[in-house]
Formats: sequence, C-alpha cells, structure tokens
Amino acid sequence: MTQQNDVTYARYLSLDTLLSAQHPQSDLDDEMLFIIIHQTKELWLKQIIRELHLAIAQISGDALVPAYKALARVSRIQAVMTLSWDVLSTMTPSDYSRFRHVLGSSSGFQSDQFRTVEYLLGLKDKAFLKYQEDRPDAQAAMQSALEGPSLWDHAIAALARAGFAIPEELLDRDFSKSHIPSADVEAAFLEVYRDPERYWELYQLGEKLVDLDDAMATWRHKHVLTVERIIGGKMGTGGTAGVSYLQSTLPKRAFPELWSLRTAL
Repeated sequence: MTQQNDVTYARYLSLDTLLSAQHPQSDLDDEMLFIIIHQTKELWLKQIIRELHLAIAQISGDALVPAYKALARVSRIQAVMTLSWDVLSTMTPSDYSRFRHVLGSSSGFQSDQFRTVEYLLGLKDKAFLKYQEDRPDAQAAMQSALEGPSLWDHAIAALARAGFAIPEELLDRDFSKSHIPSADVEAAFLEVYRDPERYWELYQLGEKLVDLDDAMATWRHKHVLTVERIIGGKMGTGGTAGVSYLQSTLPKRAFPELWSLRTAL
C-alpha cells in the first residue's frame, strides 16, 4: 500500500499509464495530434457526465442554486472543447490524407460518452447503442442515460413542484424518447422569465441550461467547419456522411422551450 508521503505527481496522476495510451499506426506527427485531441475530448466528456449527474441529483432535490456550479462548469468545459478544434485545424487536408486509412471503420460518431451526454441532456436516439455491442459497460451506461429522465425532464419536474401547471403525461412518460416541445412548459418558463425576481432560482436555472445548449451548438458548428476544412465533402470514417451529417445536427436543441419563449417575451 502506497504511503501518503510516497505519492508523487506522476503516481497520483497515473502519468505512465496516461502517456502510454497513445498508439499511432503510423510515424506521422499529425496522427499523434489527432489521437491526443480525441483522447482529451473523451476525458472532458467523462467530467461533463459526472457534472451532469451531480446537477440532475441536485435539481431533483430542489437544490437549484448548488446545481448552478455543475452546470456552469459543463459550459466552461464545452468552451475548452470547442477551442480544441482550432488546434486540430492546424492539420491540413494533405496531412490528414497521409494517415486517414489507418483509422479503418473508427469514427467519433461512435463515441459512447458523447452520446451519453446527449442522452443526459435529453437528446435521445437509441440507434447509437449498437456501436457499443463489444463494450457492455459503456453500452449499459448509455442505456441508463437513455431510459432515465434527462436534465430537461428534471427541470420540468422542478417547475411542477414549484406549482406550475405541468401535465402529468410530461412527468410520467417513456423517457427513452426525446422530449416533444410543449406549450405548457413554454408557458411556465415564460411566467418565470416575466417575473425573474419572484422565480429567481428557476430563472437562473433556465439561463444555465441555455448556456449549455448555446455551447453545444457552438461546438457542433466549429466541428462542421473543422471537418469541412480538412476533408471537404468526402464521406466520413466509419461510413458516416461526413460534413452533411454534421450539418444536420446543427439545429438540435436540448431545451427547446427556453429558446421559443424568447419570441413571446
């Protein structure tokens, strides 16, 4: 057993394990960059998932103010992840083409953690489960996030507990399906936004959630630009449609009523 005074920086961070986890299939510097960029994103996604679970637990217990910290942290992490596309974009199309073949059928499209984040936010699509059939633990984590109430479902339930008229069918439904925008939810949050002093905690929760949606949309947009800059209109790895698929994700919003209510204010 390691004594506390034997703990070094390298041991505490498991640096030998971490720094030996890159296995490029070529000797090209750009492939190492590609690997490190994506591994770093996966580490940040791991932290985002922890923060979202914490925020969900706090919101479900009506501890809205403490939940702001976790939600703010997620949006800051999202900003860092977006900036990392600028590093990847230093790789030119010629650079990428030299090692792209070694990626085989792998694709970021298959990231279980990214899909888990989407599920936790409320963007549910069970079709992505099939990509984790060889990784039962990852698939189980996705399944749990898919079937459970999302962050948005918990925010809606918080509205109901605060006395707003939320239909029962929104509170007790098949949570494996994406939330369908509701006029009742929009009306409830519209009342919150029209009287923020009275409903300050719910108002701030709404704005923290908009921060997440905003950051996710920014991340998606930068992803599209980076991929288009590097591969143009080519098919993506793993059989994906590449830029055209990524462009189709740009309108996605996890908390749609928080956007639509702005027109009515």
